[in-house]
Amino acid sequence: MSAEKDKDEIRIVVRNRRARYLFEIIETFEAGIVLVGSEVKSLRAGKVSLSDAYATLHNGEIFLIKMHIAPYDNATIEPHAPLRRRKLLLHRRQIRRLLGKVKERGLTLIPLQVHFRKGLAKVEIGLARGKRKYDKRESIARKDLKRDMDRVAARMRRA
Repeated sequence: MSAEKDKDEIRIVVRNRRARYLFEIIETFEAGIVLVGSEVKSLRAGKVSLSDAYATLHNGEIFLIKMHIAPYDNATIEPHAPLRRRKLLLHRRQIRRLLGKVKERGLTLIPLQVHFRKGLAKVEIGLARGKRKYDKRESIARKDLKRDMDRVAARMRRA
């Protein structure tokens, strides 16, 4: 039973924490990524960055742009290009739906995290709208308030 549980478990490689600060995430999707062998090895080692990455639609397909996967040191042939475009695998109806939403004003596709599920590399992409400056301040204030409330609650439990 524990072997089955381990197979279905998700192992998060990297999260794009800044995305949730800069963008309001409207909807999320899980997509497969088309990778070469040395990219998978680097991904498993955690040598990936999502800081400037975004997804774009081109000819009815979705591609991940500017996701940096460091070259694998022990690659036998040629190292892969760290910033190459990587195709995302989604169902056709999901792509059509995203195409309609992205055409709306101000919406974009941002990678939120890269993880392994059942041994396959997946990326969670979010349909996002950029936050205004006052929205960011509001998010910070809400987070500070929650931290203060948690601190007071912890003090009350100790007393």
